[in-house]
Amino acid sequence: MSMVSLRSLLDAATAGRYAVGAFNCNNMEIVQAIIGAAEKEASPVIIQASQGAIKYAGLEYIAALVRVAAEKSGVPVALHLDHGTSFAQAMQCIRAGFTSVMFDGSALPLEENIAITRRIVEVAHAVGVSVEAELGRIPGTEDELSVAEQQALFTAPDQASEFAAATGVDALAVAVGTAHGHYKGEPKLDFPRLAQIASQVPVPLVLHGSSGVPDDAIRQAVSLGIRKINIDTDVREAFSGSLRETLAAQATQTDPRKILGPAREAMEEVVRRKMRVFGCAGRAG
Repeated sequence: MSMVSLRSLLDAATAGRYAVGAFNCNNMEIVQAIIGAAEKEASPVIIQASQGAIKYAGLEYIAALVRVAAEKSGVPVALHLDHGTSFAQAMQCIRAGFTSVMFDGSALPLEENIAITRRIVEVAHAVGVSVEAELGRIPGTEDELSVAEQQALFTAPDQASEFAAATGVDALAVAVGTAHGHYKGEPKLDFPRLAQIASQVPVPLVLHGSSGVPDDAIRQAVSLGIRKINIDTDVREAFSGSLRETLAAQATQTDPRKILGPAREAMEEVVRRKMRVFGCAGRAG
């Protein structure tokens, strides 16, 4: 199956009231694990490339890996730029074959975020590519923030509605209490805020920083309108944990297939479980 647009996946998710998993990739084994999980769960899937992944593997390598995986697979796959930094980078990804790009202008003044996002939307939509944007700041766990400071960074419902209308984006990432990376304690999502945003914003909503969020909280977020859920850290931990176990048990092992193969299987199991929690398992048709 050829790659599909993000918007087509999220429109189906909206109609079915589930969320599609978006998993970050850095190498071949991660791509294979994500696709393998999607095929076994009969799930649509979004494979993402972060700034770090692009720097590590190269834009062309990532695009080629995902394109081959999608063509050999029987499930719908979108290739997405995660946390894009500029108009230029969005255009590079579109030229490389990405079917979706994100521009993260959340640290910019609202007017500048709207202007750049709208420009990307105009070009991307002209060639059938979807666009995700972000409003509100989703911190990393290294940030030391008081509750009041954290609340100040959350997405404002009225502003989200204005932003969606002004830009024409296909999906909007919102800040409602998640964070990138490891959590210090259990994350507390602002569900009333999420419900209010969903009632005012007519595009699918995205939850970033979802690794480590309890399953019940994820399910509640999906019930309130989240349609794309980003996972990275949980997959990385499965990968690195398996590597440590294999090398501890086989200290003299030098065959990368015997080292990376179990890691691929461990990542696949994590992705499969997430798909069941998100409700996208069995939705590939």
